[in-house]
Amino acid sequence: MLSDFGVLLLFILAAFAFIAIVLFVARLLRPNRPNVEKNSTYESGEEPVGNANVQFNIRFYVVALVFVLFDVELVFLFPWATVFGQERLIKETGGLWGWFALTEAILFVVILALGLAYVWAKGYLDWVKPQPKVPTLETKVPADLYRKVNEKYQR
Repeated sequence: MLSDFGVLLLFILAAFAFIAIVLFVARLLRPNRPNVEKNSTYESGEEPVGNANVQFNIRFYVVALVFVLFDVELVFLFPWATVFGQERLIKETGGLWGWFALTEAILFVVILALGLAYVWAKGYLDWVKPQPKVPTLETKVPADLYRKVNEKYQR
């Protein structure tokens, strides 16, 4: 007789076995015809250009954090509206419940708006494009020689 954990372990093992079997059967059935087009890097339907090692501007993370902040605000406001908007509770308290709930929500939104205003006033939301830094190299080899070598191998 298996315990509940034993049954759970059997389900997990069965899931892994099912995945392995499906992948194995798919490998047997699918055609294997690699070509240059299939093996090329794919970026949203466009040919990739330039170096893939690009450092993102830190502003992307700031914008993401502001988005998450206001997304979480909505997560808190929706249940608040459903609980505090019950007509029965408002009638039982003579309308005080509704005014309390409204004041509470306004205070919550004002605190978040003050935080946004602070971040905006400090300039953390200003989007400034960084100037690209072109590396320079001190060498005794003439630049024309570099150009000739590059033209030779770009063909």
